[in-house]
Amino acid sequence: MSPAEEERSLPLPERWPRASKFALSACAAAVAELVTFPLDLTKTRLQVQGEAAVRRDGAAAGPAEPYRGMLRTAAGIAQEEGVWKLWQGATPAVYRHIVYTGVRMVAYEHLRDSVLGRAEDESFPLWKAVVGGMSAGAIGQFFASPTDLVKVQMQMEGKRKLEGKPLRFRGVHHAFLKILSEGGVRGLWAGWVPNVQRAALVNMGDLTTYDSVKHFLLLNTTLVDNGVTHSVSSVCSGLVAAVLGTPADVVKTRIMNQPRDKQGRGLLYNSSMDCLIQTVQGEGFMSLYKGFIPTWMRMAPWSLVFWLTYEQIRRLCGVTSF
Repeated sequence: MSPAEEERSLPLPERWPRASKFALSACAAAVAELVTFPLDLTKTRLQVQGEAAVRRDGAAAGPAEPYRGMLRTAAGIAQEEGVWKLWQGATPAVYRHIVYTGVRMVAYEHLRDSVLGRAEDESFPLWKAVVGGMSAGAIGQFFASPTDLVKVQMQMEGKRKLEGKPLRFRGVHHAFLKILSEGGVRGLWAGWVPNVQRAALVNMGDLTTYDSVKHFLLLNTTLVDNGVTHSVSSVCSGLVAAVLGTPADVVKTRIMNQPRDKQGRGLLYNSSMDCLIQTVQGEGFMSLYKGFIPTWMRMAPWSLVFWLTYEQIRRLCGVTSF
């Protein structure tokens, strides 16, 4: 058998390992995203409540909005806008995770196995895991930033309708085209800096914690590489990711949701640092943790669903465990 024939006879995961891992992680992320999306919508609505810059800017201010907790916000959306509105913006969210999760997972494994290098006993030092997780998250989010922008803006359409404002978009593709026509290609990357910062922090919590906890348990306890180990590792990763990522997520949401002029420049904030300063000065430090509970309550089941699904479909497809 010639080398070419031998290569063609190999299973797809062995012939195209990175493409296979990209596809598998994208499928697992799509499942996790659809299951937990209502919590993401609730989190986004909570993060823009009581925005100090909006109250100060009379032109941008709308009717006063009551502070509501996670459950009341979710119930209010269902009652005032309809149950299916809890999944408004789900399509660009799934698009985003196909790109974001696919890229970050492939990038992390490449950094871990080929660039930074694991030890002979398969252990991976914490500092290397931190560097790998932050780098992979930043790379993945940069490529996925346009889809994240569309997701955030579409999630606010129901709120605009209740305020008597005209809807901005007819659908996902119209949103992409409108943002592109108004702000150019750069407009699609509005808010990408806080987006990438948040992704780096979240992945320092998610990828780094999951990988570190999983291999610590495998090397130092009697647990084996199964669903129990995956579940414990994913719960830890979801909590750490929420704690590290919520402040940057609040800034990202406000930057992306702010009104813009014809040149695509924000009318409320000049930069992510300006948004951070205005938020803390106008609303206090704890405002950076607005939406923390739904963020955590979403990240915990998201991590659980994603990692369990991802590990199982890797195993079913003949790919080694993460």
